[in-house]
Amino acid sequence: MRDYLFAFVITGGLTFVFSWVVWRVAMKFGLHPAIRERDVHKNPTPRLGGVAMFIGMLGFFVLSSQLPAFAIVWQEPSMVWSLLGAAALMVVVGVADDLWDLDWMIKLGAQFVAAWIVVFLGGIQIFYLPFGQQVVVSSWVSISLSILLIVIVMNAVNFIDGLDGLVAGVCLIANAVFFAYSAMLVRDFDNSEQSNTGVFIAIVLLGMCAGFLPFNWNPARMFMGDAGALLLGLMMASSAIVVTGNLPPNLLSDNDLFGRSQLLGAFIPVILPVVIVLLPLVDFGLAVVRRMGQGKSPFSPDRKHLHHRMLDMGHTDRNAVFVFYAWTAVVSLSVLLMYIGTTKGWPGRYWPGVVFLVVGCIACVIVTLPPARRTRRVVPQRKVLS
Repeated sequence: MRDYLFAFVITGGLTFVFSWVVWRVAMKFGLHPAIRERDVHKNPTPRLGGVAMFIGMLGFFVLSSQLPAFAIVWQEPSMVWSLLGAAALMVVVGVADDLWDLDWMIKLGAQFVAAWIVVFLGGIQIFYLPFGQQVVVSSWVSISLSILLIVIVMNAVNFIDGLDGLVAGVCLIANAVFFAYSAMLVRDFDNSEQSNTGVFIAIVLLGMCAGFLPFNWNPARMFMGDAGALLLGLMMASSAIVVTGNLPPNLLSDNDLFGRSQLLGAFIPVILPVVIVLLPLVDFGLAVVRRMGQGKSPFSPDRKHLHHRMLDMGHTDRNAVFVFYAWTAVVSLSVLLMYIGTTKGWPGRYWPGVVFLVVGCIACVIVTLPPARRTRRVVPQRKVLS
C-alpha cells in the first residue's frame, strides 16, 4: 500500500506543479477561448488543464518503469505504451478543440482511433463477461465491445464537464472507490499483471484529479477542457476493462469466493465499474435522447445538462457540485459494501450496502430539491383579536 501512496503523492505533485506552469503560460499568452452562451463562468479561463494532467501521468509512468515495486505493471509494456499513445492523441485533439472548436465528427473519429490503439495494440479487451462462466469467445465481439465502451465513457465524462471542480471531484471519488475494489480483488484473488495494471491506473488517476482540483475549484483558475475530460474517460474505462474484463471464469464461478449462489453476488463485478461512471452515463444518455429527439446531432451542444438543470433549480455552483459528489459517493460506496459482503468470510451480507444506499439516496434526494423548497418555513398566522 505504501507503493500506491507513493504513486498518488508523486502523480498529484507533478500534476499540481505543471498545472501552475500551464496556467501561467496560458495567461501570459492569452490561450483562453471566448466565453460561449452555454458556459457558466463569466471570465475568460484557460482550458488547458488536461495538458498538465497528462504530463503528471506521463511523468509517473516513466518513473514507475525504473521502480522494482511496479515491475509487474511493465511485464506487458505494450499495454502501458498504448495507453500513453492513446492518451496523447486525446490530449492533442482535446486541446485543438478547446482552442479552435473542431467538428464533432473529427473528435468522435479520434476517439475511436484512440480506443482502437488501446484495445488492438495494447490488448486491453473484455475477454470474459462475469456472468457465471460465460466467455466472450469471438475476438471481433471482444474488440468491438471494448472500443464501444471506451468511447462511451470518454464522452460521458466529457458531457458533465460544466461546473468548477465537477469532473475532477466526481472522478476522484469514483476512482477512490474503484481503487479500493480492485486492490482488494488483487490482494485476495487475482494477482496477475493485468489486474495490477488496473490498480496502477486507478491510483494514478487519483493523483491526477487531486493535483488538478485546487486549480479547478470554484472560482476556477483553469479548466481541464476536452483534453482532460477525454483523458480521464479513457483511463477510467481502460482500468475497468483491465480489472473486470479479465477475471478468469473459474474465479467468477466459485461460490466459495464470491457467494455466487446469490443473484446479486454474480453481478457485483459488473455493477461496480458501471456505477462509478453512473452519473456521467445518465447525463450522456439523456443528452443523446434529447438531441436526437429534436432532430439534432447527439453531440450538438446545449444548456440542458444535469448541472445546468441544477443551477436552474436555484443551486449555487458549489452546492450543485457537492450534490453530484454526494450522489457519486453514495451509489459507488454502497455497491462497494455489497461487494465486500460477497467475499469469503462475510458471505451474503448485503444489508450494510443496501441500508447505506437507501439512506444515502433519501439524503441525496433531499439535498437535490430546489433550495427554496427545502428551506421554506411555515410562518404562523397572527391571531386576530375580535
